[in-house]
Amino acid sequence: QVQLVESGGGLVQAGGSLRLSCAASGVTFTSYYMGWFRQAPGKEREFVASINWTGGSTSYADSVKGRFTISRDNAKNTVYLQMNSLKPEDTAVYYCAAGYGSRWYPMDRRRYDYWGQGTQVTVSS
Repeated sequence: QVQLVESGGGLVQAGGSLRLSCAASGVTFTSYYMGWFRQAPGKEREFVASINWTGGSTSYADSVKGRFTISRDNAKNTVYLQMNSLKPEDTAVYYCAAGYGSRWYPMDRRRYDYWGQGTQVTVSS
């Protein structure tokens, strides 16, 4: 069955960096566009970044543009989220998601078919 396993979360001071990884199994990885979403306590899950099947196109939420970078390694079935210049408001559980199909819907969480269990990112001020 399909599994998405995130890693790399943790506690970091404001201004610091983290790199999240998401390893996929049970899927033909190149058939899926991939995304990262996050959910803070008491808030809805929100879009962070997405990457298309080949890695040739990316999309970012305005709140992370210029600070976060999404990438994928199709040989390793893994997607990454490099997070720099972290702010306390980036604190959330970060989820990896996989979307199947020939059209890319980067920001619509309803268009993603599989989700990971999430990894906590905490940014202290």
